[in-house]
Amino acid sequence: MLRASKIPKTAAVYHRKTRKGCRYIMRSPLQSLEAKIAQIKQEITGLGADLQPGRLTQQYNVCGKAGCRCKATPPQRHGPYYQLSFTRKGKSRTQFVKREDLPLLQQQVRNYQRLKTLMDRWVALGMALSQLRLRQQQELRMVSAPKKRA
Repeated sequence: MLRASKIPKTAAVYHRKTRKGCRYIMRSPLQSLEAKIAQIKQEITGLGADLQPGRLTQQYNVCGKAGCRCKATPPQRHGPYYQLSFTRKGKSRTQFVKREDLPLLQQQVRNYQRLKTLMDRWVALGMALSQLRLRQQQELRMVSAPKKRA
């Protein structure tokens, strides 16, 4: 049988604390990490399928006509023109975007950026969870291993 002093701190499931007479239950580190990962999964599914990698830019161009307003001083360039630039599978691409498609594409790029942020956070939390579980296993082995007498 394990004594209370021999139980690893990471194995504790709930801690009770009081704050101004109110009782609440805190999660263990393991449960906290799992809850954060579950929340990230929920956010990812909420993003939907409209994802577009890349960056939207706005450009103003100068044409080749001699008497055009873009050649005046100060120049009044043509535009704005919008383009999407991205790299996918090692290949760079650039696409011009129509003004009426711009709001949808902006949302798709934001969704993709949010997905990348959430995935990075998920990986970091997953690594922390893995380390915590390894530490728990090591502590349990140490507690359950018979002591050698000299």
